Amino acid sequence: MATTTDLLSKINEKYGKMSKGQKLLANYIIDNYDKAAFLTAAKLGEIIGVSESTVVRFASYVGYSGYPEFQQALEGMVRTKLNNTDRIEITNGGIEQNGVVKEVLTSDALKIKNTMESIDEAAFYNAVETILKARRIYVVGIRTCAPLASFLSFYLNLLFDNVVNLQTSSASELFEQMIHIGEDDCIIGISFPRYSMRTLKALEFANNRQANVITITDSIHSPMNLYSSCNLIAESDMHSVVDSLVAPLSVINALVVELCNRKQKDLADTLDMVESVWSEYQFYENDEIDMVDDSIRMTYPGDF
Repeated sequence: MATTTDLLSKINEKYGKMSKGQKLLANYIIDNYDKAAFLTAAKLGEIIGVSESTVVRFASYVGYSGYPEFQQALEGMVRTKLNNTDRIEITNGGIEQNGVVKEVLTSDALKIKNTMESIDEAAFYNAVETILKARRIYVVGIRTCAPLASFLSFYLNLLFDNVVNLQTSSASELFEQMIHIGEDDCIIGISFPRYSMRTLKALEFANNRQANVITITDSIHSPMNLYSSCNLIAESDMHSVVDSLVAPLSVINALVVELCNRKQKDLADTLDMVESVWSEYQFYENDEIDMVDDSIRMTYPGDF
């Protein structure tokens, strides 16, 4: 498989003699190869405004046997994009040692601000209505997006009794959990660069089953949107040691709050039930801190 340098070198070598359409392709691929790697030739042409045949000929023109081999080279670029060493170097070079806290918090606040200014509110409320009407709600997020999926699923479970947080240890296991998905269901897919092929395949499977697909991702050009009718876009930043997903989490918070507003009675009943269960089974009897007493007492089974 070609390396990142090989593919870019081939494009740069041929760029001067390319047609206008080919240059549009070249520019898009250089700037967005992490997205292009997941696109079919037809979809890539649609985004750029050229025909599918132009895309296929472009792959051959820059030295590949066809579009599949060209796409494999793109996937290789995604896999090698910003390895951990690169991220450390960028972080060390971009933040002064004594200004890390303010720099990171300011950067995160800016991401939330940008997301707030650009969020599609119609898509947001469409997502809310879709979730409310769904027979079953599936949630999928892999790698760094897994905590976001778990967080969302936790709160959805307080509101609905039909939530499935897809476990993703293997692709086959993922599809086994979705085997009954259908047109009355919805799936919420969460993915940011590096995009997850397993998440993409799950959304494709759901779409083929006529389920409603909601995505939480970073761009309208994200491959996750190929199968989605409702896209919630949140700014992210993967160019540091730690992936910044504060804006996506904020969008998820907003989604949960709006759903809580729509299902206030159900939420109140659920919380009353939870409190009752806690009380009945004495979950916190041996593990609470008495805020009045300044001593901390803990009892264990052996103390009785």
